[in-house]
Amino acid sequence: MNRKQQQTLERIREKPTRSDVKYSDVVSLISGLGGSIIEGSGSRVQFRLGEKRLNIHRPHPQKELKRYAVELFREFLGK
Repeated sequence: MNRKQQQTLERIREKPTRSDVKYSDVVSLISGLGGSIIEGSGSRVQFRLGEKRLNIHRPHPQKELKRYAVELFREFLGK
């Protein structure tokens, strides 16, 4: 995991929940952790990390995740 991915992980874990976490940074983080990203229909995306699965909608037109999505990633990555 590189420095930018580490910073993204720290931002996801911050409380109060941030609203400026970029979707592309999270994709890079999951890839850096050895996970995979599967594009579904429309804006659906499934993130896989080991046995864990997280289904969300890709944010559009903005680039940042909503707070609830950041909280879902916090749980997914294990506080």
